[in-house]
Amino acid sequence: MELRGATPTQPSNLDPAAMGRLRKQAEELEGVFLNTLTKQMFSSLKTDQASFGGGFGEETWRSMQSEQIANSMAQNGGLGIADQMMGDLVKMQEAAQNPYNMTSEGTSTR
Repeated sequence: MELRGATPTQPSNLDPAAMGRLRKQAEELEGVFLNTLTKQMFSSLKTDQASFGGGFGEETWRSMQSEQIANSMAQNGGLGIADQMMGDLVKMQEAAQNPYNMTSEGTSTR
């Protein structure tokens, strides 16, 4: 089984700085997804006044907590979404640098 968009095994002609930026962008996007996921998870938790105090302060704290958890998860491997996106991001970046881009039908766009 092949994962579409998995990290390419062929060397890329992109410089290491560009690869680092792509990796950071992929991790940030995975972080956004995980943030949404953790916010949903926390929204299902019912707390009472005695445990966390409730109210606006708790809502704000939970929002920040879910964001930090999501970012930490994404930076430490997450669900693998960033890894799967890297192959496609590299291909798109390489295609953007190629002056003679080819369409999927094999014809030149110039």
